[in-house]
Order: sequence, then C-alpha cells, then structure tokens
Amino acid sequence: MTRAPKTGGPQAGSEKSANQGDGDPKARAPKGDGGPRKANRRGAARLAAVQALYQMDMTAAGLNEILAQFESHWLGREVEGEQYLPAEAAFFRDIVSGVVDAQRDLDPRIDEALEATWPLKRIEAILRSVLRAGAYELEKRTDIPARVIVSEYVDVAHAFVDKTETGMVNAVLDRLARSARAGEFA
Repeated sequence: MTRAPKTGGPQAGSEKSANQGDGDPKARAPKGDGGPRKANRRGAARLAAVQALYQMDMTAAGLNEILAQFESHWLGREVEGEQYLPAEAAFFRDIVSGVVDAQRDLDPRIDEALEATWPLKRIEAILRSVLRAGAYELEKRTDIPARVIVSEYVDVAHAFVDKTETGMVNAVLDRLARSARAGEFA
C-alpha cells in the first residue's frame, strides 16, 4: 500500500537532493570512504517517513508494525524497480513516531496555514503526510534550519505530485516555518 514516487521526478536521496544537506556544508562533501553522505541518508529517511505515514493513513497500520516493515523491507533497498539510498534509520523513526505523537497538535496548525476552503482533511493523503512530516520537523527539529526543512519536503513532494501541488506544500510549510521560527526569517 506504500505509494511509490512518480517516475521522472526528483526523489529524496537522488542527485538533485544530494546537493542539499540540513544546512551543514560538511554534509555536502563526499565522505572519504565513498559512502552515502548524511544529506542523502536524511533525504532518503524523509522520503521513507512520508511513505510510512501515507501507508499508516491508508491502512490504519500501527506505528510499531510500520517501523518494523520499513526498516526490514524498504530502507536502502530496491523498491518497485528503484534503488533507494540507505536511510538514516534513527532520523526516519524520529519523524514517523514524532508525527504520530504530535499529530493532534500539528493538524490544527496545518489547517490554519491552509486556505480556508481546503482544510487538511480534503488534501490528498500523500500531501497530508508530507505536510505533517514537514510540520513536525519545523516544530521539533530546531537543529535543522527551517529553510532546509521546507526545501527538503518540497523535494519529497516533487517525487509524488505535480508542480502546482508542490507550490502548495512550499507555501504551507513556509507559513508554518515563519510562525514557528520567526527569528530565522528576521
């Protein structure tokens, strides 16, 4: 039931997002051992987290079941013909479990950032997952710059939806970022 990224679009952990990296310039430089960079591993974790949240939304699967399934069958594996980079498993778990724990607080904030005619419950499930994961990171992961979080989740959204919808993701997450972290935008 996991939703696969659309073909042809940039994917988290792909070459496009390899040039971005949680605001840490060192994360952009290749490791001496040729292994995946931290930025790639976090991008892959974000993509997997959105897919896991989507699957939970669609199937009502429990948190522990989803975490176990993704960690054993999806992270860093070939999925539907696409080879995914290894994901930072702890970061993946933090996002998924953090969204589940904070969802009652996150959803009203997301609703406020959306247009009045489009409440969160009317938004496509995959976009709800992207917005919830982005909102969670903006609220709880203050170690990562807000602009990086917004950019990373716009990239994740590109993997699933068209440019118009990614523009909505950008606008909503930007509103949330400016509200939650006004000091970063002063």
